[in-house]
Amino acid sequence: MSHVLIVDDEPSICWGFRELLTEGGHDVSIASSAEEALDIASRIVPDAIVLDVRLPGRDGLSAIKDLRGRVGDVPIIIVTAFGNLQTAVRAVEEGAYDYLAKPFDLEQAAEILRRALRQSAAPASPSQGPAKGVGDEAETAERETLIGSSPAMQAIFKQIALVAASDVPVLITGESGTGKELVAGAIHAHSRRRDAPFVPICLAALSAGIIESELFGHVRGAFTGADRDRQGLLELADGGTVLLDEIGDVPLPVQVKLLRAIEQREVTPVGQTRPRRSDFRVLAATNRRLDELVAKGEFREDLYYRLGVFHIHIPPLRERTDDIALLAAHFLKVATSGATAKRLSQAAVAELVSRPWQGNVRELRNAVERAAVVARGDEVEPEHFPPPSPILPSVDPSIDAQLRQLTADWVSEQWRLKTSDAGPADLYERFLRVSEPALLKSILAQCGENRAAASRILGIHRATLRQKLREYGLDDARTGDV
Repeated sequence: MSHVLIVDDEPSICWGFRELLTEGGHDVSIASSAEEALDIASRIVPDAIVLDVRLPGRDGLSAIKDLRGRVGDVPIIIVTAFGNLQTAVRAVEEGAYDYLAKPFDLEQAAEILRRALRQSAAPASPSQGPAKGVGDEAETAERETLIGSSPAMQAIFKQIALVAASDVPVLITGESGTGKELVAGAIHAHSRRRDAPFVPICLAALSAGIIESELFGHVRGAFTGADRDRQGLLELADGGTVLLDEIGDVPLPVQVKLLRAIEQREVTPVGQTRPRRSDFRVLAATNRRLDELVAKGEFREDLYYRLGVFHIHIPPLRERTDDIALLAAHFLKVATSGATAKRLSQAAVAELVSRPWQGNVRELRNAVERAAVVARGDEVEPEHFPPPSPILPSVDPSIDAQLRQLTADWVSEQWRLKTSDAGPADLYERFLRVSEPALLKSILAQCGENRAAASRILGIHRATLRQKLREYGLDDARTGDV
């Protein structure tokens, strides 16, 4: 039977944990302050501790070291209603087993506790201790960047705290404007490499002709115009961190060389055969689906798996509306720094929360900065914001999923009706006869029956389109520019 110590000043939280744990056959002790928890821990060594950060008197994080002196390496689960990146990082630094942000699902907490108790029962292993090089400088650098109180952002803070201390590659995904570079910067700022360079590289801004030279450098005479040796960005990041932004836009030939550079920690300048050592950590960011690019043969599978050792996905702002008011207040404060302080009215906050924010945090920041200029008084109102961006048509991912499922169902049905053990011999042609006419008719309708426009969208020659329309008996429609 295990013994769990709950340290929280909220009676409802303590009651919930007590009911959950005693029902599972565990003993439970309750403390409403860090001082009371230390007193209990001096008399009883629990098998796990649930510790709130905000407590009357001494805070939970500062008490971890003293608790460790009494209970040893017992798993400590941090709980907080005021989580931010610094709290998550400090919890990991102090050796917390896990991190829960309020409000949390009790079953989620129960699963974490079950894992913690299994660890407590297992033989002890040497502790690695907190990550080196994570300190006040990193906290100061990031205080004004990553902001959010939503469960999604709490999860991201936790992921950053966990991965910052290691050197594994991290793949950061999310729509444009969600803050992928800020997450990368936070990982670097809280890592042991924080005093070395952080080199963000926007790969989409580099033309195919110079991307290899920019990444790996070149030697004099390597190509026309190369009148001197030049270090590449990967070499300049030696000792630090490189962010490969828009990684999905890297040409396939460069991907091969990039994979070798990541795995071997060395770069080979253009025009040279001997590699140079460069100790850099790789972070990659993209707003594209790399798995789909792999399926199309546009991205190397081995590079995809190498970059995705640890994956952080940033949800769009419309899926974490709890963060909008906090972000807007921060952007307004920054925009009016050194001037008369301004605040957002309740109506202004309501207006911001109601918008779809297709441009995500970047669009929100622009809107607030514009309002700070337009508003002449000390309060920002809805009319001070720019008009909402037009909602652009987009493909509902659920429609793609439905299409994939329907295709799979159709194949299963055809296979069930097969006439030989080898399956339907003309399955591909039969699928085209079913699906292609609908595709052609729909595209023609969208193009106003203009075959030239339809062929451009389909990426086929007009003669091919004409032939297919005749084949399917669809050539009787009046169409333009044949």
